[in-house]
Amino acid sequence: MVESTRIYLSNITVELKYALVHEWLTPKAKGGSELVVQEILKYIDAELYALIDFQSTNPDSYLYKRTIGTTFLQHFPLARNGVQKYLPLLPIAIEQLDLRPYDVILSSSHAVAKGILTSPHQLHICYCHTPMRYAWDLTWDYLEGDRKGQGISGIVTRYILHRLRQWDVTSANRVDYFIANSHHTARRIWRCYRREAKVIYPPVNIDRFQKLTIQRSQKSDFYLTVCRLVSYKKIALIVQAFNKLQKPLIVIGEGSQIKQIRALAQSNVRILGWQPHSVVEEYMAKAKAFVYAACEDFGIALVEAQACGTPVIAYQQGGASETVRDIRDCTQTGTGLLFAEQTVNAIVEAVETFEKYQSQISMEQCYLQASKFSPTIFKKSYLEFIDQCGQEFSLKLKFKSKQLSQTQQI
Repeated sequence: MVESTRIYLSNITVELKYALVHEWLTPKAKGGSELVVQEILKYIDAELYALIDFQSTNPDSYLYKRTIGTTFLQHFPLARNGVQKYLPLLPIAIEQLDLRPYDVILSSSHAVAKGILTSPHQLHICYCHTPMRYAWDLTWDYLEGDRKGQGISGIVTRYILHRLRQWDVTSANRVDYFIANSHHTARRIWRCYRREAKVIYPPVNIDRFQKLTIQRSQKSDFYLTVCRLVSYKKIALIVQAFNKLQKPLIVIGEGSQIKQIRALAQSNVRILGWQPHSVVEEYMAKAKAFVYAACEDFGIALVEAQACGTPVIAYQQGGASETVRDIRDCTQTGTGLLFAEQTVNAIVEAVETFEKYQSQISMEQCYLQASKFSPTIFKKSYLEFIDQCGQEFSLKLKFKSKQLSQTQQI
């Protein structure tokens, strides 16, 4: 049902034309940002644009046979596997999207989507999942973990990232209103762009976990972590900690570090690689606790674990501090335990402390905490903010038009 396609000015109803811009749409891109796009399209009749699109031809995608506008990167070699390899071209590509026919531009941005070009009469609202992480917070991880960060190529890469940061700040000025997916992200938006952002948590489909939560009144004796196996996720630290603890750990995910992780893992740690949703959900429901050591802007997996009635042990920075309630601080409503440092010893201590408090954490409290991030709450907050922005923007246009008229009369 389309619910936000018009505004009201005096007694006149004005139908609006919406565009929704996202970075890339590929079978491998199935994170929180893609869930936000899917949710928005359920209730806003927007035409969709992206740098590349390989989902409209994918029979398994909800975007199958949908008309999606793309850029010249669509035809580049190996684009289907991601356009990060064409990083210097991303700002140029996103600026080639012609969005002149639209009244309202909605962008879902974790890299360059917010950089689309708009006209003064167009309202641009950006849902920012994160300022471009490899250009800001993860610059050093990006340089150290890639051969392109070394030698002569390292100098070139540093220059590209420098120019990318300049463009990123400039393009932030093209946004009329920012939405952040957490208070942590809102602080990063302020630090990078000096722009305020409204916090609206992303939608988590918690209903699909409710049946599992009811069925699993007893937990199994293993810990679980699920994520992409890349450096900033800190999976190596978790594996090393459980090697030291000699407690059972299951790791689900794939990524560039999978060989390194397999080499680290002792017999008590099982690396399952990629698994379908049904398998991930089953392990989440059975796990004694979900362990996470990355600093995430939101961290949708932490909420999904709690929706399964599973406590979370997580690094306290980032979104985790907003989605997980530490049992030591919230004795009646605790849903897990937070640790202060991304170190092996901190994880070991956190797991040992968790086992002392485990009996005080209920599955019901975990599910209740997760329910605060439901699609219904996202829908209400998002639509209300879109309407508010529309009204404010319309008033600004009318005021500026009146000022111009008065100036011309003088």
